[in-house]
Amino acid sequence: MKALIPVLLGLIVTGCASHLNAPGQPVPLPETNWTVEASVRYSPPDWPEPLYADIYRPQGAGPHPAVLTVHGGGWTNRSRADMTDIAETLAGHGFAVMNIDYRFTPDHRFPAQLQDLQQAMHWLHRQADDLDIDTGRVAGFGYSSGAHLVSLLALVAAEGGELDRPYGGPQTRLAAVVAGGTPSDLRKFGSGRLVEQLLGGTMAEVPARYAAASPVTHITDTAPPFFLYHGSWDGLVPVDHATDFQAALASEGVPTEMMILRWRGHIASFLTGQGAVDAGVQFLYRTLVPEAAEPVLAQP
Repeated sequence: MKALIPVLLGLIVTGCASHLNAPGQPVPLPETNWTVEASVRYSPPDWPEPLYADIYRPQGAGPHPAVLTVHGGGWTNRSRADMTDIAETLAGHGFAVMNIDYRFTPDHRFPAQLQDLQQAMHWLHRQADDLDIDTGRVAGFGYSSGAHLVSLLALVAAEGGELDRPYGGPQTRLAAVVAGGTPSDLRKFGSGRLVEQLLGGTMAEVPARYAAASPVTHITDTAPPFFLYHGSWDGLVPVDHATDFQAALASEGVPTEMMILRWRGHIASFLTGQGAVDAGVQFLYRTLVPEAAEPVLAQP
């Protein structure tokens, strides 16, 4: 039985991936040391609630690409600590990271959470010189409700519509997105409790708000590249949120990659998704550092 355990684990963590960029050819990633400054306030003094972030700084010459990481929790709970492992992985490969908290429902309804992310992006731009980051190479990385928020941030900024005001603008644009377990179309949930808390009513009561809060409704051909990953057994956020989202992005010519994690639900895809995280980091490096992303050739 013990001899079967490595085989079973290998089957569990293997995803089925569809890539648009050099499938099966990893790129060499830098290995860097990093430092972290915890609990840095990023929200303005007059913001409804003080919000904090952990700031990871890779060592070495910059300017560095940067990643905004956003945790899940159904828009109601959890904390940035959930994204610590991902933030450390990114920092260890040369990315500066801003790992944030944001306001929760039901005390703060949508679009409060999106506006928090927009404020985080403005903070990054104000601190760019100190952090030694390239503001033209800032990506987003989120899981579950965090993936919903970074996806919405990226698409709203590219679209330039109503949700881009008054706190958005050019500084909130993302250059790439990695999104796992993404609730991409909130209309698919009907009137589930978490979505109703976020939006302040049922879909019958506020249908326009359900559409506006759904990333899939904001896709334009100016959207940044997306890497999506999702559990095939996800019962909380069914896998068609990923497959339909990718199809909608691709229909607008947006570069996309996707990895489906076999035999895993929503929580398991986060807890055992290191392979998808690694693939997402590869995607970010190829996208944000293309001049350095040469394929690793197999040794004879």
